[in-house]
Amino acid sequence: MFYAVSAVVLGFLLDLALGDPHWLPHPVRLIGWLIARLEQLIRPVLPKTPRGELLGGILLTLIVVGLSGGVSWCMLHFAAVYLGKLPAYLLEVVMCYQLIAVRSLKAESMRVYRELQKGDLASARIAVSMIVGRDTEKLSPAGVAKAAVETVAENTSDGVAAPLFYLLIGGAPLGFCYKAINTLDSMIGYRNEQYLSFGKFAAKLDDAVNFIPARLCALLMIAAAFFTGLDGPGAFRIWKCDRKNHKSPNSAQTEAACAGALGVQLAGNAFYGGVLFEKPTIGDARRMVIPNDIRLANRLMVVTSLLSLAAFSLMKLLIIFLLH
Repeated sequence: MFYAVSAVVLGFLLDLALGDPHWLPHPVRLIGWLIARLEQLIRPVLPKTPRGELLGGILLTLIVVGLSGGVSWCMLHFAAVYLGKLPAYLLEVVMCYQLIAVRSLKAESMRVYRELQKGDLASARIAVSMIVGRDTEKLSPAGVAKAAVETVAENTSDGVAAPLFYLLIGGAPLGFCYKAINTLDSMIGYRNEQYLSFGKFAAKLDDAVNFIPARLCALLMIAAAFFTGLDGPGAFRIWKCDRKNHKSPNSAQTEAACAGALGVQLAGNAFYGGVLFEKPTIGDARRMVIPNDIRLANRLMVVTSLLSLAAFSLMKLLIIFLLH
């Protein structure tokens, strides 16, 4: 239906205007609380074996994803039946807004940029630690800038394009299912002793649901490189060569396009919890990453987001037209 597309568009515009105010309760925080609470309840019940932990992780994932999609569907259904179509529509607009992260991604990464511009490396390290999982205490200015650029590049897909993709397929309920899967992966999808078995299903499910959106987003990011005056041919070349240079089947897609557009090298070795993880690099080391690359990465992210909204909306409208 056409109103479903307009709800997503209005939600996108609300995100651009308002971002994610810290005073406003956010459903993703509730999903995170639910994951943590259910983990505490499920782990003691099942055997402390790889199979038992795998089953526990599957159960946790199915409950969280089911509740996330089911509760949002029930809220919309209740609003439509008891309050009317307009309140239900406005509720879905707000739900869509809460699942898109253009402004907050830009705001958090630009905080890192401003601290680096001031020459305050300690504050820049703290700012970037809020948006990355790696150790940041010993990062150089170039390392801090690189971490911020990588986060912007990866989350262009996870935080914007993929939510838009699923919102336009199945509205807010499917969007919340996607966000639940993404949050599960960020909380339990680690390849360490604690979560290797318990988080395996969530991590694989996240890989599956991001497979198509990540690749569409990378192609749209390449197009955005041309629109923003960055290196479009370079974005395509590095994407073609380095899009598989990551353990995740999806993460390097947009990182490769971004690295090529900026003409820098991303990824590579990093410390997590004091342990060095050796990872392949993405892109050519033509120059060092500098603070201004964070600003350019955000410009690329915003234009990619707009192209994603336009492309996915047109796809949805075309499907509606063909089905009717």
